[in-house]
Amino acid sequence: MSYQFITRADLPTQYGDFDIHVFENEQGQEHVMLTVGLPLVEHQDIKNNPELPPIPLVRIHSECLTGDAFASLKCDCGPQLQTTMQRIQEYGCGALLYLRQEGRGIGLTNKIRAYALQDQGHDTLEANLLLGLPADARVYDMCRPMLAHVGVNKVRLLTNNPAKVDYLTNLGIEVVDRVPLVVGVNALNSAYLSTKRDKMGHIIDSDLTVDFKP
Repeated sequence: MSYQFITRADLPTQYGDFDIHVFENEQGQEHVMLTVGLPLVEHQDIKNNPELPPIPLVRIHSECLTGDAFASLKCDCGPQLQTTMQRIQEYGCGALLYLRQEGRGIGLTNKIRAYALQDQGHDTLEANLLLGLPADARVYDMCRPMLAHVGVNKVRLLTNNPAKVDYLTNLGIEVVDRVPLVVGVNALNSAYLSTKRDKMGHIIDSDLTVDFKP
């Protein structure tokens, strides 16, 4: 699977200023990376350790139209995206890899079909399997060339999913720290998060404290 860099530009946001980089794979699928403080500058001023070049704070975030754009309460994707942007800005060095693989890789239409099955009482894993789809069809091969473009081969990874640590490690990227990202818990997605914890191996506190009740 091959990827090529297309272009970059400045992206001012409510969280701060990012560099936005666009990549394209051989199928014409576009992936985006937001960066702050990359490529690394030796002895860059970073509040956690001003004497050494920092290890970038990185998140791999798969596209979720319903959560990222429409603020769906069925998942935690929107709050994870927003919190990641905020934390990378606060840290001063990092990257958000926004991968275009909706619905854990099954696509938007199948994701909404799975939502309909969840409305009938099935959990997120059962819904995918009932549709004859894999529990998780995402791939992460694109992460290596995207990170290499800004000179990154060592990261602090924002994730609750230990499989992402394994994926990056197998790609030759050193994960020096897994940083938890449990945010946006509400009364409508707590069961979804429990399924990810109990059936899909995500590391999430057993006590899922609801942040708010819609």
